[in-house]
Amino acid sequence: MGIQKLEHVGVQVRNIEASKGFYQGIIGLELLDEFDHPDGDKKLAFLGLNGQILVELIEGYNPDLPAEGKVHHIAFKVENIEQERTRLHDLGVTFIDEEINTLPNGAKYLFFAGPDGEWLEFFESTTY
Repeated sequence: MGIQKLEHVGVQVRNIEASKGFYQGIIGLELLDEFDHPDGDKKLAFLGLNGQILVELIEGYNPDLPAEGKVHHIAFKVENIEQERTRLHDLGVTFIDEEINTLPNGAKYLFFAGPDGEWLEFFESTTY
């Protein structure tokens, strides 16, 4: 298995600018990267410490968030995402989207479901 570390936790937000301000000013995280998702419907911001991403803020998935907010996914860093997709497929894992997606910074990701339907992500980074 190619898991290298916990990559990040994805948190759905209503307003990414307000959330970036909170996570930077109140929590004390650094803004490490931000861009629009290639599908054009979502905005992403990655925050963390010492160059390590801890939280991904996501605006645009679902504006009807419950009062307690919503953790969207848990991501694990992998070295070879194509090999991991094959392994998951061979194990009969349910994919949220079986395609490997590529972000503007070159990172690749793949979503699949845990046993209770929770969203899990394998993430292959090109920068860290």
